[in-house]
Amino acid sequence: MTSARRLAAAVLGLATVPVLAGCGGGDGHASARGAELAASDLRLTITTDNGVRLRPTDGDKVGVDRAVAHHWSRHDDTRVLDLSCRDREQPGRPCPRMPEIQVPAGTAVTVTARNAGIDAAGLTGPLDLTTVNGDVTVADSGAGKASLRLATRNGSVHTTSVRASALGARTVNGDVTLDCATAPRRVSARTVNGSVDVAVPHDAPGYRVDATTDHGRPAVTLPAATDGSAPTMTLATVNGDVRADRL
Repeated sequence: MTSARRLAAAVLGLATVPVLAGCGGGDGHASARGAELAASDLRLTITTDNGVRLRPTDGDKVGVDRAVAHHWSRHDDTRVLDLSCRDREQPGRPCPRMPEIQVPAGTAVTVTARNAGIDAAGLTGPLDLTTVNGDVTVADSGAGKASLRLATRNGSVHTTSVRASALGARTVNGDVTLDCATAPRRVSARTVNGSVDVAVPHDAPGYRVDATTDHGRPAVTLPAATDGSAPTMTLATVNGDVRADRL
């Protein structure tokens, strides 16, 4: 198997996360009010055939775009919000392509989308965001001990001023550009057809870096670390450049 096919296979495994099924719940149509998240279950899973825009809210309830039909359920300690429009689209009211969901502070969010992108900004919990056809864009989000896992198949992954202890980003056809406000302990950035560009703060420690490309140029200016306990960075592409430096 060629390196391109091996890397593509690894990425596709992330980009086809199955949709969670839940029991119970209710449908909503023209309402912006959502489910209240108790302190014991600050976990939210969103499934959609399209994309989604995630924004913070000051309250303790998830806000749902008035224009989108939705269904709530529960899966163990996770609230599940289904935005899929099959059988729910109203005459004369097409399903919004990028509805906005407002998320309480500290909530761990998982999104499984398909035919559009995911745009997250201002969130303060762990994020696991996956789509198939579209970009994944995250700005000013995360937390020092949180993990961020971002994946698409046909699109790019872009972050700006994110905070995480572990940061992973993958695609098949697109670039991966990661801008970090804090220095993660682990960074993994992979694509097949595109470039990889990672930037950490100017005072970030040295990293153990593994940067590879088959058809491109690697450019790593980070201080090298040999200590086995040092932070790690794995960057890979087949067709594109690889770059890692300090801001």
